Amino acid sequence: MDLLLIFKAIIMGIVEGVTEFLPISSTGHLIVVGDLINFHNDGRVFEIAIQLGAILAVVVEYRRKFTQVACGMFSDPQAQRFILNLLIAFLPAAVVGVMFISLIKTYLFNALSVATMLILGGLVILWAERRKHEIRVMDVDQMSWKDALKVGLFQVLSMIPGTSRSGATIIGGLFIGLDRKVAAEFSFFLAVPTMVAATFYDIYKHRDMLEMGDFPMFAAGFITAFVSAWIAVRTLVRYVANHSYEIFAWYRIAFGLFILISAYTGWVSWTI
Repeated sequence: MDLLLIFKAIIMGIVEGVTEFLPISSTGHLIVVGDLINFHNDGRVFEIAIQLGAILAVVVEYRRKFTQVACGMFSDPQAQRFILNLLIAFLPAAVVGVMFISLIKTYLFNALSVATMLILGGLVILWAERRKHEIRVMDVDQMSWKDALKVGLFQVLSMIPGTSRSGATIIGGLFIGLDRKVAAEFSFFLAVPTMVAATFYDIYKHRDMLEMGDFPMFAAGFITAFVSAWIAVRTLVRYVANHSYEIFAWYRIAFGLFILISAYTGWVSWTI
């Protein structure tokens, strides 16, 4: 067992868990941190697989909601509406992903693309937070299929590394009139079908790269992603109840500038 590799997997798991549900781009951070610690084992398969740990954290945190929906999916109109909204919001990214994910991974999965999108996304968040919010939806169950579709279209933007899936869906939710907590929670719920589908699709495509000897590395990343994501989800929901997302915008801009400056000066040899 390669202890150094396990240690790097733990670092990557923590990065995945902390960043997946914050509007700061988990994929972008995984690319950047992977560069910094020279972790590229199994390409993107490891990075995709540990997302299941983060997803499990959402399922555990909102287990009552998921249980209620599962029990009422054939009899409860509210549960059926919730499932339909998730399906509608999921479809745009699913379609675009199948069509263009190979091109995106080939040309945009690098640190400099991430830096650019971190900065642009930060500026968008600042603009979104300083505009007047007109709140129409105060509960996830009040969302219409049109609201769900709009959030799903915003999620498509997150396929560009550095954009942030949670950032695109949460800020997109604010634009269309969702309450802060509603926007965050629907983003969490939408992550479940989106990331589960992406995980199994990628693992299936790269199944020949998987080896039993890599199990300890995957397990270490999975467990640390679960724990750190669970903490992040609980913390974010409490935070956004009384605060704006501006702190995340300034973090994105600062981190993006660090990447660009360090690349220009040669401090770090980023993947180009």
